[in-house]
Amino acid sequence: QVQLVESGGGLVQAGGSLRLSCAASGRTTSTFVMGWFRQTPGKEREFVAARTWNGGRSYYSDSVKGRFTISREIAKNTVHLKMDSLKPEDTAVYYCAADWGKFTIATVASEYDAWGQGTQVTVSS
Repeated sequence: QVQLVESGGGLVQAGGSLRLSCAASGRTTSTFVMGWFRQTPGKEREFVAARTWNGGRSYYSDSVKGRFTISREIAKNTVHLKMDSLKPEDTAVYYCAADWGKFTIATVASEYDAWGQGTQVTVSS
């Protein structure tokens, strides 16, 4: 069974940076997509960014494009989300997700097969 474990959330002032990490453990396939979503109370889970594990393609939501960068660390089966120029509206619980066996990026949460436990990101103004 594959587990996704996130780390790196916290409190930061507006304009600051944070890096989230998501480590996949257990049996994984060589073809999959890793993504990040976020959620605030009373709202649906929102797509943030994703990348294919092979091929290196990435995709970002318009709200984070140019500020967030998704990258992978192959040896550690880990994907990172570097968040720069953070805004108060970026405050949310951030979840990593995996879409096994896929090489196209989905932006809908229901397409993803596995989820991490979530990590809180709070941006103060």
